[in-house]
Amino acid sequence: MTEATQRTSDNGVSIWLDDLSRSRIESGSLQDLIANKNVVGVTTNPSIFQKALSQVGPYDAQLKELGKVDVETAVRELTTTDVRNATDIFREIAEKTDFVDGRVSIEVDPRLAHETEATEKQAVELWEKVNRPNAMIKIPATLEGLPAITATLAKGISVNVTLIFSLERYEQVIDAYIEGIAQAAANGHDLKHIGSVASFFVSRVDTAVDKLLEANGSDEAKALEGKAAVANARLAYELFEKKFAEDPRWADLAAKGAKVQRPLWASTGTKNPAYSDCKYVDELVAKHIVNTMPEKTLNALADHGNGAPSIEGTYEESHAIINKLAELGINLKDVTDKLEADGVAAFIKSWDSVLADVQSGIDRVNG
Repeated sequence: MTEATQRTSDNGVSIWLDDLSRSRIESGSLQDLIANKNVVGVTTNPSIFQKALSQVGPYDAQLKELGKVDVETAVRELTTTDVRNATDIFREIAEKTDFVDGRVSIEVDPRLAHETEATEKQAVELWEKVNRPNAMIKIPATLEGLPAITATLAKGISVNVTLIFSLERYEQVIDAYIEGIAQAAANGHDLKHIGSVASFFVSRVDTAVDKLLEANGSDEAKALEGKAAVANARLAYELFEKKFAEDPRWADLAAKGAKVQRPLWASTGTKNPAYSDCKYVDELVAKHIVNTMPEKTLNALADHGNGAPSIEGTYEESHAIINKLAELGINLKDVTDKLEADGVAAFIKSWDSVLADVQSGIDRVNG
């Protein structure tokens, strides 16, 4: 293990890899990251699968086996096979951590982001198809996604809630989680192995806010560049601590074996080269955190990261940053609402590319 990744882990952060592909599994790359860089989980999304499935070669054998199936079936078979194989690699970690870590996430079709019942139905289908207790089903935190999150958890299915950008939506996600766990308990499910993380997106907030600050052009605005995303995430952690400490339902559910829904920092690759390539890891270290990183960020952390605790004692400063943005006329809710809509649209675009690439593969291997 590298010193920095070990220190990050020791200070409460579970390091997950934000990437998965057939070649990564078969080459031993994933096992190497587990052995040497403290990786204890994996997240996927439509963009990650688009990158993986566009490769010519790694999936041909399975495509030949499938034959001339429809493209939706082929995509489902290819992606769930990768996720199933990855969960098997992480099974030992899952068991050692009482299924807190060792998780592998797979996302529902992003085209269903605003369809509650269809999302819930596909979440069940994916869970049954992967058929591994350490899988997680990703559901976007749209308004329509919130009841689907509750309903899916109520069935005893582990959920990774994705595309969270605002504190307002994050609070709704926590409420949806607690209600889902309460329903799971009422339905007789063992709460101990139901896992959930709330994927709060980070770097994209800086990308959007920094553009507005640059347009403002004042010295006061310039001084705030690169601060909005970390402040927003730190306040999400404050909300996490507050909600699980104060919600009257939670103590009873925890006594029955329920685990808190951990905040997961997503979009942690640094977009602005002027900022540290470890910025969205090193500035967001605390207990009960998951940080899912692209390999480039993971390698940067391993090489020169810090990994020391960095959230405690920052809430007052973080509130002040958000208040200063408002004083400059930057409405963070408008920013995060747009980021959510753009995030859904980007994943739909990637999914359309997945379908096109896999259809090309089906045609190629079947002559």
